[in-house]
Amino acid sequence: MLPEKRLLTAEDMKLWEKSQTRADFTKFIINLAESVKGHENSQYKEPVSQQITGMLNLLSQIRDIIEKHPVVQDVDSSRFGKVEFRDFYDEVSQNSRKLLKSEFSSLTDEQVEQLSIYLDESWGNKRRIDYGSGHELNFMCLLYGLYSFEIFNLSNDSTNLILKVFIEYLHIMRVLETKYWLEPAGSHGVWGLDDYHFLPFLFGAFQLTTHKHLKPISIHNSELVEMFADRYLYFGCIAFINKVKSSASLRWHSPMLDDISGVKTWSKVAEGMIKMYEAEVLSKLPIMQHFYFSKFLPCPEGVSLPRGHIHDGTDVDDECNIEGHAHSTWGDCCGIKLPSAIAATEMNKKNHKPIPFD
Repeated sequence: MLPEKRLLTAEDMKLWEKSQTRADFTKFIINLAESVKGHENSQYKEPVSQQITGMLNLLSQIRDIIEKHPVVQDVDSSRFGKVEFRDFYDEVSQNSRKLLKSEFSSLTDEQVEQLSIYLDESWGNKRRIDYGSGHELNFMCLLYGLYSFEIFNLSNDSTNLILKVFIEYLHIMRVLETKYWLEPAGSHGVWGLDDYHFLPFLFGAFQLTTHKHLKPISIHNSELVEMFADRYLYFGCIAFINKVKSSASLRWHSPMLDDISGVKTWSKVAEGMIKMYEAEVLSKLPIMQHFYFSKFLPCPEGVSLPRGHIHDGTDVDDECNIEGHAHSTWGDCCGIKLPSAIAATEMNKKNHKPIPFD
């Protein structure tokens, strides 16, 4: 059985929200978050296991594929995503099974087949040339699958899955976002946290829960942000946002982050991030209708029958228009094309035209 998309209706979502699959996956995310409490990015656990090294080798090969597909489209031609991203995506998809098998030889062919779709979908959508929290979710499903297939051992690997593997994944995504001008997957990005990501803020908040001096309000101090950008995920994300949206304050372009900065402690922020991830990602039909169920992420009983195997990487143009496909009011899954702030910033740098905010 290939992974399938099954969440089509509000009733499906109710079954999903009560399911053991969701509970187990959420517990996995929380366990990873708990494992980095009090850790700076460089404070990973040693020795690094062979399995973590294997995942890093796989990600290194993804970087090599990016290098093979430079952007040749003229910078002035569009503020939207660069079509060369599709060539990168195709090469990853064509090689994903080989990449997994070469680094994790104990996987069966069936397990590789299950995992490869999540690996393909971790980098964005080929047709729309966009990226959002649903694609980030696919990467976590890939890690969850490798854990389920006993590649990773959480007692040894959990901290390094974030501080080594997830951080490298985030670095690669920043390359893809800036090189190919990936559009935010939806007009609101991730509800004001970031145009693309959610989990760096969640894991980053857990990192900071034991810090004696840094407070949530510290994100408004540019010197502190610069000082700690490479040491903590949360501050790294703020630094990236400041870089690509430098023409206005967080209050304008990231109102949710601005609101969160008023919370007194990082522990409260971390607790809120878990609740927010459950509510705004795992409980949103426009995102979860793209979610793949598989052998290690079993589908709850009673949900809709599969609508056929539609892989996001195909050139199928009608997935977002088929009967039953849900959009939020703002088209947050795949409706409204929105140029990236990265594209806007680069275009205005080139033309020396300041913009009030993005």
